[in-house]
Amino acid sequence: MAGEHIDELDQRIVHALQGDARHTAASDIAKSLDVSARTVRNHIRDLEERGVIQDYDVAVDYEAAGYQLRTLIVCTAPIHEREEIARKALDVPGVVRVREVMTGEENVHVEAVGVDSNDLSRIGRDLQAVGLRVADEDIIRNECATPFEGFAPDE
Repeated sequence: MAGEHIDELDQRIVHALQGDARHTAASDIAKSLDVSARTVRNHIRDLEERGVIQDYDVAVDYEAAGYQLRTLIVCTAPIHEREEIARKALDVPGVVRVREVMTGEENVHVEAVGVDSNDLSRIGRDLQAVGLRVADEDIIRNECATPFEGFAPDE
């Protein structure tokens, strides 16, 4: 059953952090949930230790930072090697994110950043060298995210 691994308080804490972890203090979450800040910090530490909270991502505007091309490269890896090859792809300079997908084909999605088409060509060659077959490349124009509504408080 969904949500059986974390309780309602944990869900609300995760929801608040997904909304804006950088500007959300434990005391702010505590006030909205009518618990102590210490309780919130303890729950966050427990969620981190259990692997529920794995990271606090920084959203980067690569174009503003001087990197004009952010690309989604859709690749295929042999299923029995998918996880190992996906991890190797992270070592390719310019690769910023790798996502494994549960399909037979096009099962590794790589996000890469470069200054020009030469960068992207090199990244494609390097991905092939680690064992990926490139199926498609798409320039990423924009990306949006929102907290998972399953963790939202019932109001």
